[in-house]
Amino acid sequence: MISNGIPLVTEPSSAESPKATDEPWTVRRVLEWTTSHLKKHGSDTPRLDAEILLSHARGCQRIQLYTQFNEPLSDEVRGMMRELVQRRIKAEPVAYLVGVREFFSLSFRVTRDVLIPRPDTETLVMNVLDRIKGLAAPQVLDLCTGSGCVAVAVAKNAKAAKVTATDISPSAIAIAHENIARHDLADRVEILESDLFTKIPQGARFDVIAGNPPYIPTAEIDLLEAEVSQHEPRLALDGGADGLSLLRRIIQSAPQFAAPQGMLLLEFTPEQADSLKTMLIEHGGYDEITICKDLAHRPRVLRARFRTVGSPH
Repeated sequence: MISNGIPLVTEPSSAESPKATDEPWTVRRVLEWTTSHLKKHGSDTPRLDAEILLSHARGCQRIQLYTQFNEPLSDEVRGMMRELVQRRIKAEPVAYLVGVREFFSLSFRVTRDVLIPRPDTETLVMNVLDRIKGLAAPQVLDLCTGSGCVAVAVAKNAKAAKVTATDISPSAIAIAHENIARHDLADRVEILESDLFTKIPQGARFDVIAGNPPYIPTAEIDLLEAEVSQHEPRLALDGGADGLSLLRRIIQSAPQFAAPQGMLLLEFTPEQADSLKTMLIEHGGYDEITICKDLAHRPRVLRARFRTVGSPH
């Protein structure tokens, strides 16, 4: 019988042959079994999921799974693995199960209080870094920071940059603080609990104002895949009736915090590209409006320069 996950050595699967029943549950065997099990339950990346979960349960690096392929697993590790697999087949994201996610080649602590960093958002980071390259002491504002992944990735890759990051969620702020400490950036990354710009000092000016705000229309959140709709924080997803509520507020307020030649960079979902361009044009405070594509060649980041005060429209 199978105990809702990794089969126990003392409880062989009825589907296995007598010979297979006597085999120890080695790293290789558990990886193969877990991969097959997760695939049956709809995982798009069953082998990767299995490797991440097993390396977490064993407290080792993924590469060590292959250097210790034939090593039997302890009862403790098998028990932990069973629990992780049970949770995974209920669509709980792997990043929440293991508590970390890699982003921009950096490791970040994540919990259900923050969105899981995604490769799409690396496009936002690359655009921020491109804009501040060559500046002596760039000032960057990261709105809706969540885990702090954008703020940390920018500061880690631009040694002269100072980053101010905001979020409305106290729980997210706590995780962001952990990630700043994790990467030894407390001297260059400041976190503020703030509803967008509300706690930003009026005299503050930024070379880049960036953000990955909530942008999913309220009615569409429950239609997202279960990993997102059932597990990730709704506060970090819900962009209001049209998905543009926070983006609209940022576009409206950002110019008063912009340094000369400053840049606005915002992540969005591809369907919003035309609406955002129209919004910026109608505002009148922006020029050089560009839509940047992500690695999958989808519209992903809005890039616009703040107009210099007094410049012609």
